[in-house]
Amino acid sequence: PASLTASQLYDERRWVPAFAGTTRCEISRLGEAHSQNRSSIRLKCLFEAGEPLGRLTIFAKGNLDVRDSLHSFKIDGKVLWNGINEIVRDRFPGTVVRLRHETCTRSDALLGLPSVVPPELVSRRLPLEPSPLSAQFSPALFEADCDVIALSIQPDLSTRLVRHRRDGYLLYPANAKNWTAADRQWLRDEFDFLDPLDVDVSMSNFEKIIARIRERSAVPILVYNVSAVVPGESIHCHQGLDEILSTRIRKFNVALAELSQRTGISVIDVDNIVARAGADRLKVDATHLTAEGSRLVAEEVVRVLDDLGCFSTAEPH
Repeated sequence: PASLTASQLYDERRWVPAFAGTTRCEISRLGEAHSQNRSSIRLKCLFEAGEPLGRLTIFAKGNLDVRDSLHSFKIDGKVLWNGINEIVRDRFPGTVVRLRHETCTRSDALLGLPSVVPPELVSRRLPLEPSPLSAQFSPALFEADCDVIALSIQPDLSTRLVRHRRDGYLLYPANAKNWTAADRQWLRDEFDFLDPLDVDVSMSNFEKIIARIRERSAVPILVYNVSAVVPGESIHCHQGLDEILSTRIRKFNVALAELSQRTGISVIDVDNIVARAGADRLKVDATHLTAEGSRLVAEEVVRVLDDLGCFSTAEPH
Protein backbone atom coordinates (compact mmCIF):
# COMPACT_ATOMS: atom_id res chain seq x y z
CA PRO A 1 0.00 0.00 0.00
CA ALA A 2 1.08 3.56 -0.64
CA SER A 3 0.94 4.28 3.10
CA LEU A 4 3.63 1.71 3.87
CA THR A 5 6.76 3.31 5.29
CA ALA A 6 10.29 1.97 5.18
CA SER A 7 10.28 1.36 8.93
CA GLN A 8 7.35 -1.02 8.38
CA LEU A 9 9.22 -3.19 5.89
CA TYR A 10 10.06 -5.55 8.73
CA ASP A 11 7.57 -7.45 10.82
CA GLU A 12 9.10 -7.24 14.31
CA ARG A 13 6.78 -9.95 15.64
CA ARG A 14 8.11 -12.60 13.24
CA TRP A 15 11.71 -11.41 12.96
CA VAL A 16 11.62 -11.78 9.16
CA PRO A 17 11.37 -9.22 6.36
CA ALA A 18 7.74 -8.33 5.76
CA PHE A 19 8.39 -8.71 2.03
CA ALA A 20 10.25 -12.03 2.28
CA GLY A 21 9.92 -13.82 -1.05
CA THR A 22 8.89 -10.65 -2.89
CA THR A 23 10.46 -10.34 -6.31
CA ARG A 24 12.83 -7.51 -7.14
CA CYS A 25 10.30 -6.14 -9.65
CA GLU A 26 7.63 -6.03 -6.96
CA ILE A 27 10.02 -4.24 -4.64
CA SER A 28 10.72 -1.79 -7.45
CA ARG A 29 6.99 -1.07 -7.75
CA LEU A 30 6.90 -0.53 -3.99
CA GLY A 31 9.60 2.08 -4.40
CA GLU A 32 7.65 3.76 -7.20
CA ALA A 33 4.64 4.03 -4.89
CA HIS A 34 6.87 6.14 -2.64
CA SER A 35 8.23 8.38 -5.36
CA GLN A 36 7.93 11.39 -3.06
CA ASN A 37 9.93 9.71 -0.30
CA ARG A 38 13.67 10.01 -0.86
CA SER A 39 14.48 7.37 1.74
CA SER A 40 12.22 4.85 0.02
CA ILE A 41 13.80 5.68 -3.33
CA ARG A 42 17.24 5.07 -1.83
CA LEU A 43 16.04 1.72 -0.49
CA LYS A 44 14.57 0.82 -3.90
CA CYS A 45 17.85 1.63 -5.65
CA LEU A 46 19.82 -0.57 -3.28
CA PHE A 47 17.60 -3.51 -4.14
CA GLU A 48 17.72 -2.86 -7.88
CA ALA A 49 21.50 -2.71 -7.69
CA GLY A 50 21.52 -6.06 -5.96
CA GLU A 51 23.28 -4.62 -2.92
CA PRO A 52 22.55 -6.27 0.44
CA LEU A 53 20.89 -4.29 3.18
CA GLY A 54 22.70 -4.00 6.48
CA ARG A 55 20.44 -5.26 9.22
CA LEU A 56 20.71 -4.38 12.91
CA THR A 57 18.43 -6.33 15.22
CA ILE A 58 17.37 -4.72 18.50
CA PHE A 59 15.54 -6.60 21.23
CA ALA A 60 13.74 -4.04 23.41
CA LYS A 61 12.29 -5.09 26.76
CA GLY A 62 10.48 -2.07 28.17
CA ASN A 63 7.35 0.01 28.09
CA LEU A 64 6.25 3.16 26.28
CA ASP A 65 9.51 5.04 26.85
CA VAL A 66 11.34 2.37 24.84
CA ARG A 67 8.58 1.58 22.36
CA ASP A 68 7.69 5.19 21.51
CA SER A 69 11.27 6.10 20.68
CA LEU A 70 12.32 2.96 18.81
CA HIS A 71 9.12 1.73 17.15
CA SER A 72 6.59 4.54 16.75
CA PHE A 73 4.56 7.15 18.59
CA LYS A 74 0.85 7.22 17.85
CA ILE A 75 -2.09 9.24 19.14
CA ASP A 76 -5.61 8.28 18.07
CA GLY A 77 -4.16 6.07 15.38
CA LYS A 78 -2.10 8.87 13.84
CA VAL A 79 1.65 8.26 13.59
CA LEU A 80 3.49 11.31 14.97
CA TRP A 81 6.93 9.68 15.07
CA ASN A 82 7.78 6.62 13.01
CA GLY A 83 10.69 5.23 14.95
CA ILE A 84 14.42 4.77 14.79
CA ASN A 85 14.54 3.86 11.11
CA GLU A 86 13.54 7.43 10.26
CA ILE A 87 16.99 8.44 11.48
CA VAL A 88 18.96 5.39 10.39
CA ARG A 89 17.81 5.59 6.76
CA ASP A 90 19.24 9.09 6.39
CA ARG A 91 22.45 8.64 8.36
CA PHE A 92 23.30 5.08 7.36
CA PRO A 93 21.82 4.41 3.90
CA GLY A 94 21.37 0.74 3.25
CA THR A 95 20.97 -0.16 6.93
CA VAL A 96 17.63 -1.16 8.43
CA VAL A 97 16.89 -1.69 12.12
CA ARG A 98 14.74 -4.68 12.86
CA LEU A 99 12.98 -4.32 16.20
CA ARG A 100 11.37 -6.81 18.52
CA HIS A 101 9.60 -5.23 21.47
CA GLU A 102 8.10 -6.75 24.61
CA THR A 103 6.61 -4.92 27.54
CA CYS A 104 8.30 -5.30 30.92
CA THR A 105 6.82 -5.44 34.41
CA ARG A 106 9.86 -5.28 36.70
CA SER A 107 13.40 -6.58 37.11
CA ASP A 108 12.49 -9.01 39.90
CA ALA A 109 9.85 -10.57 37.66
CA LEU A 110 12.45 -11.11 34.92
CA LEU A 111 14.74 -12.89 37.35
CA GLY A 112 11.97 -15.02 38.84
CA LEU A 113 10.36 -16.38 35.70
CA PRO A 114 8.77 -19.82 36.16
CA SER A 115 9.51 -22.47 33.55
CA VAL A 116 5.95 -22.24 32.19
CA VAL A 117 3.12 -19.75 32.42
CA PRO A 118 0.99 -20.78 35.43
CA PRO A 119 -1.98 -22.73 34.02
CA GLU A 120 -4.49 -20.96 36.26
CA LEU A 121 -3.51 -17.63 34.66
CA VAL A 122 -3.95 -19.03 31.17
CA SER A 123 -7.37 -20.48 31.96
CA ARG A 124 -8.68 -17.21 33.41
CA ARG A 125 -8.02 -15.20 30.22
CA LEU A 126 -7.42 -12.00 32.17
CA PRO A 127 -7.46 -8.71 30.18
CA LEU A 128 -3.83 -7.83 30.87
CA GLU A 129 -3.01 -5.63 27.86
CA PRO A 130 -0.58 -4.00 27.34
CA SER A 131 1.25 -6.57 29.50
CA PRO A 132 -0.09 -9.94 28.31
CA LEU A 133 1.06 -13.20 29.82
CA SER A 134 3.17 -13.84 26.71
CA ALA A 135 5.31 -10.81 27.64
CA GLN A 136 5.17 -11.09 31.43
CA PHE A 137 6.44 -14.66 31.40
CA SER A 138 8.69 -14.46 28.34
CA PRO A 139 12.34 -15.63 28.62
CA ALA A 140 13.17 -14.04 25.25
CA LEU A 141 15.45 -11.42 26.80
CA PHE A 142 17.85 -14.21 27.75
CA GLU A 143 17.43 -16.26 24.57
CA ALA A 144 16.95 -13.88 21.64
CA ASP A 145 19.49 -13.69 18.84
CA CYS A 146 20.01 -9.97 18.38
CA ASP A 147 22.67 -7.31 17.90
CA VAL A 148 21.56 -4.93 20.66
CA ILE A 149 19.46 -5.15 23.82
CA ALA A 150 17.51 -2.14 25.10
CA LEU A 151 16.12 -1.95 28.64
CA SER A 152 14.75 0.75 30.95
CA ILE A 153 14.61 1.49 34.66
CA GLN A 154 11.09 2.94 34.29
CA PRO A 155 9.22 -0.28 35.28
CA ASP A 156 11.22 -0.55 38.52
CA LEU A 157 10.38 3.03 39.39
CA SER A 158 6.63 2.76 39.30
CA THR A 159 5.20 -0.73 38.76
CA ARG A 160 3.44 -2.52 41.61
CA LEU A 161 3.39 -6.31 41.38
CA VAL A 162 1.62 -9.08 43.27
CA ARG A 163 3.08 -12.41 44.42
CA HIS A 164 1.11 -15.65 44.44
CA ARG A 165 1.01 -16.86 48.04
CA ARG A 166 1.33 -20.57 47.25
CA ASP A 167 3.44 -20.71 44.10
CA GLY A 168 5.51 -17.55 44.52
CA TYR A 169 5.31 -16.24 40.93
CA LEU A 170 4.98 -12.52 40.26
CA LEU A 171 2.20 -10.91 38.26
CA TYR A 172 1.42 -7.42 37.07
CA PRO A 173 -2.40 -7.21 37.38
CA ALA A 174 -2.82 -4.70 34.57
CA ASN A 175 -6.29 -3.19 34.22
CA ALA A 176 -7.54 -5.04 37.33
CA LYS A 177 -10.37 -2.54 37.63
CA ASN A 178 -11.77 -3.98 34.39
CA TRP A 179 -11.62 -7.58 35.58
CA THR A 180 -14.75 -9.44 36.57
CA ALA A 181 -15.77 -9.29 40.23
CA ALA A 182 -14.82 -12.97 40.59
CA ASP A 183 -11.32 -12.37 39.17
CA ARG A 184 -10.76 -9.35 41.43
CA GLN A 185 -11.78 -11.43 44.46
CA TRP A 186 -9.42 -14.20 43.32
CA LEU A 187 -6.63 -11.61 43.14
CA ARG A 188 -7.28 -10.51 46.73
CA ASP A 189 -7.57 -14.08 48.01
CA GLU A 190 -4.53 -15.59 46.29
CA PHE A 191 -1.91 -12.82 46.08
CA ASP A 192 0.10 -10.48 48.26
CA PHE A 193 0.58 -6.92 47.03
CA LEU A 194 4.26 -5.93 46.92
CA ASP A 195 5.87 -2.60 47.73
CA PRO A 196 7.78 -0.62 45.08
CA LEU A 197 11.35 -1.79 44.57
CA ASP A 198 14.12 -0.18 46.57
CA VAL A 199 16.82 1.36 44.38
CA ASP A 200 19.53 -0.97 45.74
CA VAL A 201 17.39 -4.04 45.11
CA SER A 202 16.60 -2.80 41.60
CA MET A 203 20.25 -2.27 40.68
CA SER A 204 21.22 -5.62 42.15
CA ASN A 205 18.54 -7.20 39.96
CA PHE A 206 19.81 -5.36 36.88
CA GLU A 207 23.35 -6.51 37.61
CA LYS A 208 22.14 -10.11 37.72
CA ILE A 209 20.16 -9.64 34.50
CA ILE A 210 23.24 -8.23 32.75
CA ALA A 211 25.38 -11.12 34.03
CA ARG A 212 22.84 -13.64 32.76
CA ILE A 213 22.78 -12.01 29.32
CA ARG A 214 26.58 -12.00 29.28
CA GLU A 215 26.65 -15.77 29.84
CA ARG A 216 25.64 -16.21 26.19
CA SER A 217 26.16 -12.87 24.46
CA ALA A 218 28.47 -9.84 24.37
CA VAL A 219 26.01 -7.60 22.49
CA PRO A 220 25.72 -3.97 23.60
CA ILE A 221 23.17 -3.40 26.36
CA LEU A 222 21.46 0.00 26.48
CA VAL A 223 19.44 1.07 29.52
CA TYR A 224 17.16 4.12 29.48
CA ASN A 225 17.06 6.33 32.54
CA VAL A 226 14.09 8.62 33.29
CA SER A 227 13.67 12.38 33.32
CA ALA A 228 13.48 13.60 36.93
CA VAL A 229 11.29 16.56 36.01
CA VAL A 230 7.75 15.88 37.26
CA PRO A 231 5.19 18.28 35.72
CA GLY A 232 3.35 20.24 38.36
CA GLU A 233 5.78 19.47 41.16
CA SER A 234 6.92 22.65 42.94
CA ILE A 235 8.27 21.48 46.31
CA HIS A 236 11.05 23.61 47.79
CA CYS A 237 11.26 22.11 51.30
CA HIS A 238 11.44 18.36 51.78
CA GLN A 239 11.44 18.32 55.57
CA GLY A 240 8.93 15.78 56.89
CA LEU A 241 8.14 14.41 53.43
CA ASP A 242 8.47 10.81 52.38
CA GLU A 243 10.35 10.08 49.17
CA ILE A 244 8.69 12.01 46.34
CA LEU A 245 8.77 10.79 42.75
CA SER A 246 11.38 13.24 41.46
CA THR A 247 13.75 12.32 44.30
CA ARG A 248 13.17 8.62 43.65
CA ILE A 249 13.94 9.08 39.96
CA ARG A 250 17.18 10.94 40.74
CA LYS A 251 18.31 8.12 43.05
CA PHE A 252 17.66 5.54 40.33
CA ASN A 253 19.46 7.61 37.70
CA VAL A 254 22.58 7.99 39.85
CA ALA A 255 22.52 4.29 40.72
CA LEU A 256 22.22 3.42 37.01
CA ALA A 257 25.31 5.50 36.23
CA GLU A 258 27.17 3.59 38.94
CA LEU A 259 25.91 0.31 37.47
CA SER A 260 27.34 1.40 34.11
CA GLN A 261 30.71 1.96 35.78
CA ARG A 262 30.67 -1.59 37.14
CA THR A 263 29.27 -3.47 34.16
CA GLY A 264 29.99 -1.46 31.00
CA ILE A 265 26.37 -1.05 29.91
CA SER A 266 25.45 2.13 28.03
CA VAL A 267 23.01 4.58 29.60
CA ILE A 268 20.53 6.33 27.32
CA ASP A 269 20.40 9.58 29.28
CA VAL A 270 16.77 10.61 28.86
CA ASP A 271 17.13 12.90 31.87
CA ASN A 272 19.86 14.90 30.13
CA ILE A 273 18.00 14.98 26.80
CA VAL A 274 14.86 16.40 28.41
CA ALA A 275 16.82 18.89 30.52
CA ARG A 276 18.63 20.27 27.47
CA ALA A 277 15.59 20.53 25.19
CA GLY A 278 12.99 21.56 27.78
CA ALA A 279 10.69 19.42 29.91
CA ASP A 280 7.65 21.64 29.36
CA ARG A 281 7.85 20.88 25.65
CA LEU A 282 8.88 17.25 25.79
CA LYS A 283 6.97 15.70 28.70
CA VAL A 284 3.33 14.64 28.78
CA ASP A 285 3.43 13.51 32.41
CA ALA A 286 5.95 12.18 34.93
CA THR A 287 7.26 9.38 32.72
CA HIS A 288 5.89 9.82 29.18
CA LEU A 289 7.35 11.98 26.42
CA THR A 290 5.87 13.73 23.42
CA ALA A 291 6.59 12.66 19.85
CA GLU A 292 9.42 15.18 19.71
CA GLY A 293 10.86 13.80 22.92
CA SER A 294 10.69 10.27 21.51
CA ARG A 295 12.53 11.44 18.39
CA LEU A 296 15.31 13.04 20.44
CA VAL A 297 15.73 9.86 22.48
CA ALA A 298 15.91 7.82 19.26
CA GLU A 299 18.62 10.18 17.98
CA GLU A 300 20.62 9.52 21.14
CA VAL A 301 20.19 5.78 20.71
CA VAL A 302 21.54 6.06 17.14
CA ARG A 303 24.46 8.17 18.36
CA VAL A 304 25.34 5.60 21.02
CA LEU A 305 25.01 2.69 18.59
CA ASP A 306 27.26 4.47 16.11
CA ASP A 307 29.81 5.15 18.85
CA LEU A 308 29.76 1.45 19.68
CA GLY A 309 30.40 0.58 16.00
CA CYS A 310 27.08 -1.21 15.53
CA PHE A 311 26.31 0.23 12.11
CA SER A 312 29.72 -0.60 10.67
CA THR A 313 29.21 -4.25 11.64
CA ALA A 314 25.51 -4.55 10.72
CA GLU A 315 24.76 -7.96 9.23
CA PRO A 316 24.19 -7.91 5.44
CA HIS A 317 20.75 -9.14 4.43
